[in-house]
Formats: sequence, structure tokens, C-alpha cells
Amino acid sequence: MNRIPVIIDCDPGVDDTVALLLACQMPELDIRAVTTVAGNVGLDKTTANAKRVRRVIGADFPIYRGADKPMFRELHTAAEFHGADGFGGVELPIPDDILPEEKAWDAIYRIAKELNGELVLIAVGPMTNVGIALAKYKELPKLIKKIVIMGGAAIGGNVTPAAEFNIYVDPEAADMMFCSGIPVHMCGLDVTMKAYATKDELEEIAAFGTPQAQLFHDVLQKGLEKYIGWGKAGVALHDPAAVLYTVYPEMFTAEEAGVRVETKGPLTVGKTVTDLYSDKQFDDHNAFVVTNVDREAFIGKIKELIKKY
Repeated sequence: MNRIPVIIDCDPGVDDTVALLLACQMPELDIRAVTTVAGNVGLDKTTANAKRVRRVIGADFPIYRGADKPMFRELHTAAEFHGADGFGGVELPIPDDILPEEKAWDAIYRIAKELNGELVLIAVGPMTNVGIALAKYKELPKLIKKIVIMGGAAIGGNVTPAAEFNIYVDPEAADMMFCSGIPVHMCGLDVTMKAYATKDELEEIAAFGTPQAQLFHDVLQKGLEKYIGWGKAGVALHDPAAVLYTVYPEMFTAEEAGVRVETKGPLTVGKTVTDLYSDKQFDDHNAFVVTNVDREAFIGKIKELIKKY
């Protein structure tokens, strides 16, 4: 098997936690590093949560700390959804592991250079680390095969009517990424809201009886309550959708499109402007916009992966 070398850039975060649990059971992935960024909560907490998840998994991937705020803005978090600790209220000790001094953006460049164009970057938090890496290393676009993101939406938003959280937090970094020349595969709200797990499915996963399955279940419970309160069938697995798309694109529907990010408009800042449904097209189709998922296959694969623990 030709494994896919990846860096997972994330802001754990309850669905980031689930994404890491899944990624570490996917034999197709060769996880070269996990990089952390401020987003769902502050950097200290996202990094602590990455360490917690690594310990529960029993994995040995290196963790590199990244940006503690957006490139040009104040940090906007989602602690009201993910909990003050970003871990959904699950109480686990924070390991005292010593992390490398190397910054996330430097690690991204170094690993990309070592892999000579084969690296796939999975970015499921704000794109700040990606933006800094692109600003610092001009040759980086030639060294990354593609970027798969959880972020954006062809229609709508979840922070404002126009903007999804990960893009809204650092729209300048996100637009740098879309303009970089690296192919971007965008798993936005159009697909991730359809990639949900029901209460019964989470209970079925918990019944596997392992610490990893229990964490998968527990970290999503408060989010599940919110989604059910909003009239949804289950809790959206936003970040896991991007991880599974990387390996199992056949479960998804994606269309080539042009995408840019609005950085100025007071009502539309953070909007991913796409020509997917537009008569007028951008000059360049720089992205693939993922719009649909076979939910039964998706949740079936998730059960299969967590059962392997």
C-alpha cells in the first residue's frame, strides 16, 4: 500500500478529537505530524487536547505548536460549543510531554521539503499556520500535493449567515491558501452538516468498550445535545469528514470550482465566494468543493475504524 503522508493541522476541539481518533486507525495514512492552532479555544488548550488525544490513542506522532492568534485579527473562539477547555467537558489529565521547539509552520515546510511534493495537508482549524508557512516559504506551494480543509461553505455559514467558523477566524490566511496555487479540497458546511452521527450510533460506538471508543462518545455528548436542540438528527462530524474524504473520496461528491475568501465586507467577511452555482465563473478553478456524502457509508466506516481499537 502506498500510504498518504499527511500533516493534520487542527484546533482540538471535539470534532478534531474524533478526527484524530479516526486518522490513527486508517492504514492508508502516514501521519508525519500534528500541528496545533488557536481556534475553537486558545492555543494552550488546543495543544493540551492534542496531547490528551495522543495519549489515549497510544500514538507517537510529533505535535508542533502553531499560531496563538490569526495573522491580522483578534482571536474569535467557539468555546460556547466545544466547552471552556475545548474538550467537551471530558476530564482527562494533560500529559506533561515535552513538545519540540520547532514551530508548526517551520515543521510543515521541513516535512513538505523532505517529501518532495508528496505531502497532503489536512487543515481542520483556522488556516493561520498555513498562511504563515506560505508567507515565510515562497517555494512551499510546489512542495504540497494538495490541501484538504474543513472550512467554508458554498452557501450559508454558522458564525454569520455568510461565513463558516474556520474561515471566519482568519479569512486573510484562508484567502492566501486559496490563492497559493496548491489544489484545495474544501469540505465545507454543505457536506459536513450531512456527515452526522445520531445518539444511537454514538451509543453503539461507546459499546465497543475501549477507552478510545468511550472518548469518541463522551467528547461529542454536549455537542449532540445542542444539535438535537436545534432540531437536527445528530451531531455533525465536521473535521472527520475532511479526514475520511482524504482517503475515501468515493463516499463523497465534489465539483471543481473557483473559490476566494472575502476579507473586507462588514456583512460577508469570511465568506468563501465560489462560482459553483454562478453563471459568471472565476478565471481559475483552484479548488474542489465537496457538497455531498453517502452518510450510511460514512458512519459505517467510522464504526469500522473505531472498532479496530
